[in-house]
Formats: sequence, C-alpha cells, structure tokens
Amino acid sequence: MTTTSESTQPRSALHDAVTARGLRKTYGRGETAVEALRGIDLAFPAGEFTAIMGPSGSGKSTLMHCLAGLDTADAGTITVGGTELTGLADKALTELRRDRVGFVFQAFNLVPTLTARANITLPVTLAGGKVDEEWFGQLAATLGLQDRLDHKPHELSGGQQQRVAVARALLTRPAVVFADEPTGNLDSRSGSEVLGMLRRSSREMGQSIIMVTHDPVAASYADRVVLLADGRLAGSITDPTVETVLAALAKVEG
Repeated sequence: MTTTSESTQPRSALHDAVTARGLRKTYGRGETAVEALRGIDLAFPAGEFTAIMGPSGSGKSTLMHCLAGLDTADAGTITVGGTELTGLADKALTELRRDRVGFVFQAFNLVPTLTARANITLPVTLAGGKVDEEWFGQLAATLGLQDRLDHKPHELSGGQQQRVAVARALLTRPAVVFADEPTGNLDSRSGSEVLGMLRRSSREMGQSIIMVTHDPVAASYADRVVLLADGRLAGSITDPTVETVLAALAKVEG
C-alpha cells in the first residue's frame, strides 16, 4: 500500500540525510527468535520531516535505534550524513552521534541541576567546542525560550522542557534529528507547539527529522509517513492528514 498526494512544499534537498539498505535485525535465537527488521530499504531526504508508524512490535523503534547508531543491525548498511555506520569503531560512532545526530526523547532527558541554557549547550560543552552564539540566539528566539534560559528544568513546564530538548538537538546543526515519541508526556497544546516547531525547523531551517510516533495527529505534522508491519515496509503517505494516517493504519493493522 502506498498513498501519495501532490506536495506543496518546495524541495531543496539534493541528497539523502539517512539511508538504509537491506537492514535486518533479529532478537533472540532458535524458537524464541524475533525478526524485528526484515530487509528494510529506505531513504530519508535531507530537509524532510518523516514519521515512522506501525502497530506495536512492527519494528519502528528498532529501526530508529539502528539508524541512529544506538543499536547494531545484523545485516545491511546505514549511512548518516554521508558516513556509513557499518564497521565504525565505538569512538568514531560516539563522535558521529555527538556531532552529526540530534535526539529528542519522550522523557526530555534534561540535567536537573543545569539551567536551560546549560542543558542546550551541554553537547558542545562536553565535546570541548565553542557555542555559536548567533545560532544559539536564533534557536532560543524561534523556540520562545529567551526569558527561560536561566531557569532549571523544575521551573519549566513540560512543553518548555521539550523545547529546551529540541534546541539542544538542533544546536550542532546535525545531519538528522531523531525524535522518539516527542509529545508522549505532553498535553495536547504543548504537544502541538513542539510538533509545530519541529515542522518549522524542517521547512525553515532545512533540518532533517525522523520521528517515531503512534499518534496520527503527531504524524500529520510530517511531510511523509513511513509505515511498518512485522519488520517490513508496509507503505508510505505523502502530505499526511489525520484521516489518511488513520485509514492507512487500519489497513496495516487489519
């Protein structure tokens, strides 16, 4: 099943931010073995906001973890920002995740003793780098955080904490940002704010985003939805709406 519609978003991407070829991943052995990924071939164009969806156990979280270098595939190749992950030594893989990949998680993952500013700049600080203050200021303004930078996480709302996490993910201008259920702990209003900001970062800043979600509303903010079922690709939707996502999921789950 593949559903497409005419896209109204201009595309300036000339290459893929992330590619996967022949990706396979199995957990366990023998009779208890579970094939989480069964030969996935996918390309994620630079500057595109892609949502990955599917029933529980479809392989969507495993796919994201492999693409992000957080887990190792049993077979196949993964390329992030022009660098192939296959065979990278641990140090090189750690550096790639630090420099070329951004992460936004459901649980925010902020350091409670640090201010919002320190949390945002933490990856650069740990790497011994220098913060691009102009870019930092632009991110803080775009995400509406200018007057919250001196506040610690417990002094921020859930939506504000997630915006801090988004700013942290974008600060190093990564090749791709992976978002794992980024609105799972937010109310609908805060979730809409965060999703709108992710979409703006893609459309206005050219950021590549790959988001795993179970929420059709969240998926409707993406440029494209990729559907998985039983570790295999089960279709895609261009310019998704809540209605087209629900219809596609019903077919996959049926």
